[in-house]
Amino acid sequence: MRWIALLLALPLACALPTAANAEFPDRPVRLIVPQAAGSATDTVARLLAVELAAQLGQQVVVENRAGGALTIGISLTAKAAPDGYTIGMAPIGAMAITRHMVSKLPYDIERDLQPIGLVTKGHLLLAVSPSLPVYSVRELVDYAKMNPGKLVNGSSSNGSPGHVGGELFKYMTETDIVHVPYKGGGMAINDLIAGHVQVMFESLSSIAPHARAGRVRALAVSGARRSPAFPEVPTIAEAGVPGYEAGTWTGVVGPVGIPRAIVLRLNAAINKAIVAPTFVKHFTEIGDEPAGGTPEEFGDLIRSDSAKWAAVIRRSGAKID
Repeated sequence: MRWIALLLALPLACALPTAANAEFPDRPVRLIVPQAAGSATDTVARLLAVELAAQLGQQVVVENRAGGALTIGISLTAKAAPDGYTIGMAPIGAMAITRHMVSKLPYDIERDLQPIGLVTKGHLLLAVSPSLPVYSVRELVDYAKMNPGKLVNGSSSNGSPGHVGGELFKYMTETDIVHVPYKGGGMAINDLIAGHVQVMFESLSSIAPHARAGRVRALAVSGARRSPAFPEVPTIAEAGVPGYEAGTWTGVVGPVGIPRAIVLRLNAAINKAIVAPTFVKHFTEIGDEPAGGTPEEFGDLIRSDSAKWAAVIRRSGAKID
């Protein structure tokens, strides 16, 4: 009789995880942002949270956990319960860049994190101070070669996309441009406007308003093709550095071990959220684009960009202590 009871109970036991997954989510979902409020990643997260809540039928609560070169927020995500109720924003800086600059990470990206979905793709804008007598990428390269060590590239932080994007530019153009990291893109942009730094590779989402107002001079965008928000601005590759590409992106990850059905539920919700009119309108205006795709495609992007930036960082010798 005991064996019969076990056999009868087995189908019910096997069905329980599926039923639980089908009910996901039945409470609010926490979305951890590894950067401060007001940052580019935070802006994406807050727009995404609104649209995700509509798709999931539950509130999505944004929680900023900045610090540690993005490692604090990513670590909290990696160490959360793998039930889908804690997920995290995953910018290119954390997933593909600073991992090669921090001596010891408190997690392993491949082992401890589950890619869920790519949210946006975008560009860095190569901009110069209006006081610099440079009006094209070719003129910038020529000026830098005639004035080695005289130009300063201000970035939002050590290990930011603008930092390594500048290092790649220097390597490919054989120029000597000094990198100065700031504590935030806003401070660096202000100094670019004032002429205290001469060059920036900065996220379009941060610098686009200043470029449109003429406070900084836009020379080129960093991606493989032009930005729909700045169609008149060439890519860096078009403008004189063939093969240059330094696109940006932001996605969502969770801790490894989330049931596949919940990963797919979250992925489907992200893919629907990013085509909502409010989301599309905002990102079209600043030059980033909704991305989407499968968890596996996002994982492939993380691996390929990680390998690319590892080589750039190794050549430059850049580190985060």
